[in-house]
Amino acid sequence: MTGGLAGIVLGVAVSGIVSLFSEWSSPVSLVAVAVGFLFSAAVGVFFGYYPAWKAAHFDPIQALRYE
Repeated sequence: MTGGLAGIVLGVAVSGIVSLFSEWSSPVSLVAVAVGFLFSAAVGVFFGYYPAWKAAHFDPIQALRYE
C-alpha cells in the first residue's frame, strides 16, 4: 500500500509540474487513481500471500532437509 500511495503522490506531483511549466492541462482522474491503487494493492497482496500460503503447506522437515 505504501508503494501505491507513493505512486499517487508522485503522479499528482509530476502532473502538477507538467501543467505548471508547459501550460498544458493535465487533469488527474480519480477513477484512474483508484484503479491504479487497487491494482497495486492486489499485486502486493498476491505476491505476499501466495508464497506464505505455499510455505505454510510445505513440510518443515523437507524444508530443512532441502537447504
